[in-house]
Amino acid sequence: MRLKALADPARVKLMSLLLTSAADATTGDLAVVVGLSESTVSHHLGQLRTAGLIESERHGMNVRHRARRDALSALCLVLDPNCCT
Repeated sequence: MRLKALADPARVKLMSLLLTSAADATTGDLAVVVGLSESTVSHHLGQLRTAGLIESERHGMNVRHRARRDALSALCLVLDPNCCT
């Protein structure tokens, strides 16, 4: 399921942004950077959340998103068992 979630170029870009961001990002922040509507970005973030690659937390009217590095580490281990030795 995680690889399928990353099969879309927009979701790869969103993951990259979340991984390199110093702070959690809102849907609106991400939409501006990737040049997509907030509803489209929200859909992609939902796919990443379902796959367990990100976590999201509501703060008032905004939802803040962050990458789950542990999930990506686990994915790396599946793809390359020698990656972390």
